[in-house]
Amino acid sequence: MNTLTPSLALVSFGLGEMLLVAGVLILLFGATKLPGLARGLGEGIRNFKGELKDPSKDDRKNGE
Repeated sequence: MNTLTPSLALVSFGLGEMLLVAGVLILLFGATKLPGLARGLGEGIRNFKGELKDPSKDDRKNGE
Protein backbone atom coordinates (compact mmCIF):
# COMPACT_ATOMS: atom_id res chain seq x y z
CA MET A 1 0.00 0.00 0.00
CA ASN A 2 1.47 3.35 -1.07
CA THR A 3 0.77 6.36 1.06
CA LEU A 4 1.69 9.89 0.19
CA THR A 5 3.97 11.58 2.65
CA PRO A 6 4.31 15.35 2.67
CA SER A 7 7.72 16.56 1.64
CA LEU A 8 9.34 19.72 0.40
CA ALA A 9 9.16 18.38 -3.15
CA LEU A 10 5.39 18.87 -3.08
CA VAL A 11 5.66 22.59 -2.39
CA SER A 12 8.63 23.57 -4.53
CA PHE A 13 8.05 26.24 -7.14
CA GLY A 14 9.69 26.24 -10.53
CA LEU A 15 10.23 29.14 -12.88
CA GLY A 16 6.90 28.55 -14.64
CA GLU A 17 4.92 28.67 -11.42
CA MET A 18 6.68 31.83 -10.25
CA LEU A 19 5.98 33.55 -13.59
CA LEU A 20 2.34 32.52 -13.37
CA VAL A 21 1.98 33.94 -9.85
CA ALA A 22 3.74 37.16 -10.90
CA GLY A 23 1.42 37.50 -13.90
CA VAL A 24 -1.69 37.00 -11.79
CA LEU A 25 -0.47 39.58 -9.25
CA ILE A 26 0.17 42.11 -12.01
CA LEU A 27 -3.29 41.50 -13.44
CA LEU A 28 -4.99 41.85 -10.05
CA PHE A 29 -3.16 44.84 -8.61
CA GLY A 30 -1.45 46.54 -11.53
CA ALA A 31 2.26 47.10 -11.97
CA THR A 32 2.24 50.48 -10.21
CA LYS A 33 0.77 49.21 -6.94
CA LEU A 34 3.00 46.13 -6.52
CA PRO A 35 6.03 47.95 -5.05
CA GLY A 36 3.83 49.58 -2.40
CA LEU A 37 2.26 46.23 -1.51
CA ALA A 38 5.67 44.59 -1.22
CA ARG A 39 6.95 47.48 0.92
CA GLY A 40 3.97 47.20 3.25
CA LEU A 41 4.42 43.44 3.53
CA GLY A 42 8.11 43.90 4.35
CA GLU A 43 7.36 46.47 7.04
CA GLY A 44 4.74 44.20 8.57
CA ILE A 45 7.17 41.27 8.71
CA ARG A 46 9.88 43.52 10.18
CA ASN A 47 7.51 44.78 12.89
CA PHE A 48 6.37 41.25 13.69
CA LYS A 49 9.96 40.03 14.06
CA GLY A 50 10.78 43.02 16.25
CA GLU A 51 7.88 42.23 18.56
CA LEU A 52 8.98 38.61 18.80
CA LYS A 53 12.49 39.68 19.86
CA ASP A 54 11.41 42.21 22.49
CA PRO A 55 7.70 42.11 23.30
CA SER A 56 8.11 44.23 26.43
CA LYS A 57 9.40 47.24 24.46
CA ASP A 58 5.85 48.36 23.66
CA ASP A 59 4.83 47.98 27.32
CA ARG A 60 7.64 50.29 28.45
CA LYS A 61 6.48 52.92 25.97
CA ASN A 62 2.97 52.95 27.45
CA GLY A 63 4.26 53.19 31.01
CA GLU A 64 2.97 49.80 32.12
